[in-house]
Amino acid sequence: MQTIRGPAIFLAQFAGTEAPFNTLPAIARWAADLGFVGVQIPCTGADFIDLDRAAESRTYCDELRGTLREAGVEITELSTHLIGQLVAVHPAYDEAFDGFAPAALRGNPRARTEWATAQMHKAARASANLGLSAHATFSGALAWPYIYPWPQRPAGLVEGAFAELARRWRPILDSFDDAGVDVCFELHPGEDLHDGVSYERFLAAVGNHPRAKILYDPSHFVLQQLDYLGFIDHYHERIGAFHAKDAEFNPSPRQGVYGGYASWLERAGRFRSLGDGQVDFGGVFSRLTQHNFGGWAVLEWECCIKAAEVGAREGAAFIRRHIIPVTERAFDDFAAAGTDEVANRRMLGLDR
Repeated sequence: MQTIRGPAIFLAQFAGTEAPFNTLPAIARWAADLGFVGVQIPCTGADFIDLDRAAESRTYCDELRGTLREAGVEITELSTHLIGQLVAVHPAYDEAFDGFAPAALRGNPRARTEWATAQMHKAARASANLGLSAHATFSGALAWPYIYPWPQRPAGLVEGAFAELARRWRPILDSFDDAGVDVCFELHPGEDLHDGVSYERFLAAVGNHPRAKILYDPSHFVLQQLDYLGFIDHYHERIGAFHAKDAEFNPSPRQGVYGGYASWLERAGRFRSLGDGQVDFGGVFSRLTQHNFGGWAVLEWECCIKAAEVGAREGAAFIRRHIIPVTERAFDDFAAAGTDEVANRRMLGLDR
């Protein structure tokens, strides 16, 4: 077994235009002061990382790592959630997702997809240059508007969507394979990869690609009413990254998993700061440790009630309390009687 690394923090929800959230050195020092030892860096924009330079220059990457080391943290993974989203966008969402792309590409879905695909290839090289082994992203979605089968889905619709999704992602997965980095898809409502069944469908479509891994986030499974502890037992060999994020689900006579278009504050299922929701993190950390997950526990803060900086400060301590230093010996070693093959055979009655 391995000890989970951390605590770390995903910087996307904290990035801003004011200090200390506007530059990588400043936000890294802020994170370290709260007790974090790792940061997951979003690749959107050039505020924290220049993806073009990182993909081509190991010197730049070494300087970036040095900056973080001076602040007291290291990079856990790069994140291309918003970029990965643009690899596959159903036309119903074109206008909404255009905001994730450079202004010059908006209104041009084909160019936007080509740009996102090129960025993913750069992220593979950048991750390798930074010495990383895992990468966090979204899959994008072509079939999501048809998630509920009404009206009845025509035969082949879902299969066609996943075949196209696989066609777009397979070259990207190969680039990450060349770089020696796992692509960890966050299974998330709104993405075609949102639960175990949809992930398996994609995995089959990409030929069980060895780099097609999972970013495990129990909060999204609480909102779907999925067994998030059993999920670890079932898919642990494919879990390559971990977001520690809490959530709660409080159904009422008026509302269930779909939320009735309510705001996050008013939804039956909503995200909470670590420790304020319903996720059994004792069970989560135990299962991940039992199954030899040696990656990072990365706080992702998304709470509709608690202030972000309070959630971050409390989250660092929360993760640290839940990390289990693995044992190097069995608890009953004190009673061991040594190894004696002859005695073992006598005890089994094999030499009668």
